[in-house]
Amino acid sequence: MAQHLRRGWTTGTCAAAAAKAACLALTGHGFPDLVEVTLPGGQRPGFALALEEQGQGFARAGIVKDAGDDPDVTHGALIIATLRSGPPGAGIRFFAGQGVGMVTRPGLAIAPGEPAINPVPRQMIRAAIAEVVGEGADFDVEISIPEGENLAQKTLNPRLGILGGLSVLGTTGIVIPFSCSAWIHSIWRGIDVARAEGLVHVAGATGMTTEKAVQAHHGLPETALLDMGDFVGGMLKYLRKHPVPRVTVAGGVAKMTKLSQGMLDVHSKRGLADLEALADVAVEAGAAADLSDSIRRANTVAQAFQLALEAGLALGDLIAARAWQTAAGALRSDHIALEILIFDRNGKLVGEAPFTPSHHASSLPLGERKRRT
Repeated sequence: MAQHLRRGWTTGTCAAAAAKAACLALTGHGFPDLVEVTLPGGQRPGFALALEEQGQGFARAGIVKDAGDDPDVTHGALIIATLRSGPPGAGIRFFAGQGVGMVTRPGLAIAPGEPAINPVPRQMIRAAIAEVVGEGADFDVEISIPEGENLAQKTLNPRLGILGGLSVLGTTGIVIPFSCSAWIHSIWRGIDVARAEGLVHVAGATGMTTEKAVQAHHGLPETALLDMGDFVGGMLKYLRKHPVPRVTVAGGVAKMTKLSQGMLDVHSKRGLADLEALADVAVEAGAAADLSDSIRRANTVAQAFQLALEAGLALGDLIAARAWQTAAGALRSDHIALEILIFDRNGKLVGEAPFTPSHHASSLPLGERKRRT
């Protein structure tokens, strides 16, 4: 049954565990029977090694990724970390081995020319190594996924300019099975708890960064935070029948742009944000022709927002206003005021549509109104 779907581990968690095992071997402690790592949430899972190899100046360990019951293309993939001593004072340096992609375009969390190992996995790897040798160690860490180049063709990586393989991902270290029913029911239960405690304000966030940002922005208690994920519509439709006076929808620039374009399910599997439409919004906000063209050609929504920011264009507020229209159209309640907050990947507020009664929503989404006028 959906509620019993098994969770798994991200590629970042597996890479961190493999790196720690390799570090233990390289520093003379031998390969462990079970290697534990600390996740961002404080959990400490343990992993058995599927690969152990040591030679002159290096140690290598591998872990088979278990994605639980999630239909993850990397489920069963071998995640390998190879450690070598690095130059004194260089710290931890990251390299892409076989099957790990390289970033070639701007707009992602990692700069062009770097291996596609995302910031949280990098920090987890550093922390795992520090558990063995303390802070300030100098190691070169190479992550490889032997089948990664083929698997990457089933992902968005080629479109995003991540070439040669997969990305090493994860923000919590845990893979939550993508079950619409199970996730939406958990959102509903969160709303039930908030109402039972008499809360007058709840906030749904698309991810950990935005959840922390919206909590700090409003000073909300934990029980007011709803792990909305990609299911904006599932949360709002339940709130329409089980109202809370004030509702905040908080998300990153890409997902809130998709919401502004009428998508109530903002998962990447449902499609990407329309950069052509985003450029049209930028023109409405006063963008010059060269800026709107640059936004159309942007690699990601994050890059498009950065271009607008550098040009002094308040794109975020206009996107938030349009996202408000979509969300309010699903909520449409005399008893609920709705707010939209957009945060960048660092948790900085970049767009806002303030609390407004949701029954003020126009009868048609902005895009539909535009087509009919």
